[in-house]
Amino acid sequence: MVVAGCTKCIKYMLFFFNFIFWLAGGVILAVALWLRHDSQTSNLLILQFEGQQAPGTFYISVYILIAVGAVMMLVGFLGCYGAIQESQCLLGTFFFFLVILFACEVAAAMWGFMNKDTISKELINFYDSAYIKAVDVSGSPSKDSAIKVLDVFHTTLDCCGKGDDTALFLQIASTLCTRKVSEDFLRSQSCHDKLIELFSEKLYLIGLAALVVAVIMIFEMIFTMVLCCGIRNSPGVY
Repeated sequence: MVVAGCTKCIKYMLFFFNFIFWLAGGVILAVALWLRHDSQTSNLLILQFEGQQAPGTFYISVYILIAVGAVMMLVGFLGCYGAIQESQCLLGTFFFFLVILFACEVAAAMWGFMNKDTISKELINFYDSAYIKAVDVSGSPSKDSAIKVLDVFHTTLDCCGKGDDTALFLQIASTLCTRKVSEDFLRSQSCHDKLIELFSEKLYLIGLAALVVAVIMIFEMIFTMVLCCGIRNSPGVY
């Protein structure tokens, strides 16, 4: 052990923050896996209509989270080991990966903010395309498949219609919304609102996790630089 005094305190604080960082990586990985296999999103995103798959933009962000969680656990372990061993090489490598992760997180946050409504809008458009075919009175060949798609939306989200439904839709609502009686249907929330609410909640959860991790990263970068300087300036290091 070559560090002493305040630098030694920094060493154990860095170890503590790295351990929290490693745990945060595990939590993010677990949350990402939960989002990937959540029944609500899975039921909607596996749908197909007229040969078109439901938009999977949400899954792209989930796969990125899975990768970030795994890398965080690896980098957190590297930081813990480097702090305990007081290795400038390991700490320098850890700091390098930390900066890369932080830059990627900032870039992902900016992309997510600019496209935060894209996921719900894509699924709303997918719902509307099936909605149009389901209320088509001309006997469209895809009407039956459209009704099945709407049934999945209505059952999964406990909703019915778009909120500005036509008189024709109100007449056949009992067929398309089999789980509701007319009084419930009139008071029900539109599927447009339900989709926005569903993905807004999940994106807020992802954003909160990213903010916590960013704060931890900033403290870790500061402590890593201080510890490296302390090790370099210690009497036993030449």
